[in-house]
Amino acid sequence: MKLTEILKLDKIKIDFNGTTKEEIINEMIDLFKGDERVTDIETIRTVVLEREKIMSTGVGNGFAIPHGKTNMVTEMVAGFGLLKNPIDFEALDGKPVNLIFMLIGQEDSVGQHIKMLSRISRIMNQELVRKKLLNASSTKEIFQIFEDEESKYLEIS
Repeated sequence: MKLTEILKLDKIKIDFNGTTKEEIINEMIDLFKGDERVTDIETIRTVVLEREKIMSTGVGNGFAIPHGKTNMVTEMVAGFGLLKNPIDFEALDGKPVNLIFMLIGQEDSVGQHIKMLSRISRIMNQELVRKKLLNASSTKEIFQIFEDEESKYLEIS
């Protein structure tokens, strides 16, 4: 499985209204309204926000990866957000966040979920990739950056 197989173009957002971590996470989750892969969006909202209460998913360098596992998705789904104005995400390095990658997996696919989180982290830990994403002006450009970067990795099984 490739990252670009679970991240759909319409699940990339570059215009946000929120200014807090919870508002931004809710806007990201709202990307999945009407998605046939999602059977209960409110359960997803609860799972992701509860996970965030345990420990911030703001991993540092302006990047966060809110995630969760629930059987209210029929397969792994992902969303990406580029914030024009960075927000406090209670990140591990204390810096504000403006790149957010959301991942929702099924409860029984823990191994695949962890592998995908690892792949996202490897890609996002590259300063050049973060700079490209921050300078992107469209959802298509963001998707292309992920496609280009992922071509350097083996497919996840």
